[in-house]
Amino acid sequence: MLPEPPPGCSRRTFLVHALATAGALSAAPLAALGVPLLRVENVSRLYAVEVARIAAPTSTDDVVRALREWPGQVAIGGGRYSMGGQIGIVGGLHLDMRAMKRVLWLRPADRRVRVQAGITWRDLQDVLDAKNLSVRTMQSYANFTVGGAASVNAHGRYVGHGPMGQSVRALQLVLADGSVREADRDHNTELLRAALGGYGAVGVITEVELDLEDNVKIERHIEELRLSAYPNYFARHVLDDPACVMHNADLLPPRFDTPVAITWRQSDKPLTRKQRLVPRGQSYKVQRDALWAITELPYAAKLRRPAIEVARRARPEVAWRNHEASLDVASLEPYSRHLSTYALNEFFVPPRHFESFVREMALILRNRHVEAVNVSIRHSPADTLSLLPWAHEEVFSFVLFYKQRSSADAQRAVGSWTRELIDATLRNEGRYYLPYQLHATKEQFERAYPEVARLRQLKREVDPQGRFSNELWRKYL
Repeated sequence: MLPEPPPGCSRRTFLVHALATAGALSAAPLAALGVPLLRVENVSRLYAVEVARIAAPTSTDDVVRALREWPGQVAIGGGRYSMGGQIGIVGGLHLDMRAMKRVLWLRPADRRVRVQAGITWRDLQDVLDAKNLSVRTMQSYANFTVGGAASVNAHGRYVGHGPMGQSVRALQLVLADGSVREADRDHNTELLRAALGGYGAVGVITEVELDLEDNVKIERHIEELRLSAYPNYFARHVLDDPACVMHNADLLPPRFDTPVAITWRQSDKPLTRKQRLVPRGQSYKVQRDALWAITELPYAAKLRRPAIEVARRARPEVAWRNHEASLDVASLEPYSRHLSTYALNEFFVPPRHFESFVREMALILRNRHVEAVNVSIRHSPADTLSLLPWAHEEVFSFVLFYKQRSSADAQRAVGSWTRELIDATLRNEGRYYLPYQLHATKEQFERAYPEVARLRQLKREVDPQGRFSNELWRKYL
């Protein structure tokens, strides 16, 4: 028989605390206690997590209060673009950070800014563009939150920059006991390293201080290459060219053997696109229809190659850096995700294995009939800062954008070929990215991220009760 709760504590809260202490706080016991469960969805509409409570803090004090009032486990979410339960823990508290969206200060002369973690890149760009400044490193699309991007150590198409953690000057973290810590390269550095790409394992990122760049005009160049020629082309004509600002190369099905290189170089030419930022709220009907046709109509895929040739021969496009950095994921959003959904996978392989990996990847994608839209190639130098680096040495990144059905059978099939791709990545001395569906085995995770031993040790030090968790860390940590 349980003892009576202490004065001022409801019996339900006391029972929740008892279950949390016993490690039994999950959906079934909570439902038995009459605690209503809430669904936390991600963009893919796969792997929703049933949580017991959702809090939407607007300040660091609110985060501290939420942690002290909730007895169980806690997970953190921002834009909800991670696809495998990284933003929730079953039966736990979900901290929805999207109301923490203020710019705390901006120092244009120093090209530095400090923001609350829930602000999106797009909202920040509205402020920066007025000062003719730009985000230094971010994802290709602007809908993500800054804190979420730091938590997954995101990257984009920026030449030579690597993960966004390299542009983070400092973080404010709230730890499991409610204490607030400032972490930078001189103070609490181990916490900074664990938070960048740590998926909320050691604390809640509440503020982020970032380096900035000047906004400049950039010109697009498109070139089609042989697969074997691409690494040398990138090294000589992109990485060694200080005028190059952004770059990626697209590989198209079914052979994935002809990279289409798209490079944005700094330019003094007149603008061909006058808008400084991508306008908000567009319908993107043409893009959505084209994406549906490519993945559903057999003949439509054959039109992609002629379309690339038309784009290559068209007049160069000159735009502001901020315009190309403010793309909206709505342009990729299907009309419905009920029967099918779009998803991502990503793999990082050192340049010496570039061609061998691409050929292995292409064979797997063809043999398993993966509905691939494309594979986008990016690049990163070695990441020497984060505790779990996806770029433990110089790497090329392969971002697989694909369509899958939403059924359980389809999810199992995706899991099977994803593990094949991870095995191919490991054979080529590479790593895979963690924000996506949790198809990797525990053994694959341990092989890809041997540094996790240090993360476990640090977590025992700063979160001995394991309060910070999510479905990613429940499976692997």
